[in-house]
Amino acid sequence: MCGIVGYVGQRPARGIVVDALRRMEYRGYDSSGVALIDGNGGRYVEGAVMTSIPPKRIKVPLLLGGAGAEALAPLLVELGFDAKVASKELGVSSAVKMCRSVMIKGLEAMVIECFTTARAYGVEDAVLASLKETFPGIDWEKQGAYFFQRVIEHGRRRSEEVREVAETVREIGLTPWSAEGTAERQAWVADLADRGLFGPKGTEAFARSADWRIEADRILAGIKPNNRDN
Repeated sequence: MCGIVGYVGQRPARGIVVDALRRMEYRGYDSSGVALIDGNGGRYVEGAVMTSIPPKRIKVPLLLGGAGAEALAPLLVELGFDAKVASKELGVSSAVKMCRSVMIKGLEAMVIECFTTARAYGVEDAVLASLKETFPGIDWEKQGAYFFQRVIEHGRRRSEEVREVAETVREIGLTPWSAEGTAERQAWVADLADRGLFGPKGTEAFARSADWRIEADRILAGIKPNNRDN
């Protein structure tokens, strides 16, 4: 889902690694790691950021993994991070994040599909009332608006992330139907955003509507009646 860049050699590693990271910039930096191994005893610790950075910022939950995780965790906590050790083995923190993404990014895609379809049929109030009855702890109006905002703004990166999540699922022998569908829906919304359907990117109003219906109506107005997924 996120990039790991390493370099082993005699040349100064920092510039090489930074340049490589720039080439992978489209993936985002919500979970990334760099090991500069230059013969001076460098240690690699993976870190998985477990939720959106705003509004917690430095206090966002951070899962660490690797042989150096236990030594690094208290140093990060002292700096104000909410860092916890998941395992001394590399890959465990990443696996937690990957599995979580099946659910979280899948929910985003499902909410956009469900709410937009309900809006088209004029049954959104009844659908939200039913969801509230089944899941009373979730404010579906607020959550829906947030999910629309996230996917409109970050759908391109998230679709690439979920494609890698799908590969993680496939590696254990499961066909990643849910993850693959999530990636397609996230990319589809990103395509609409690139076409300007949600307004100019980079403006204060872009992907900031507090009412998900505004964005759903834009989607419905912008897609063809007989070929709506193109």
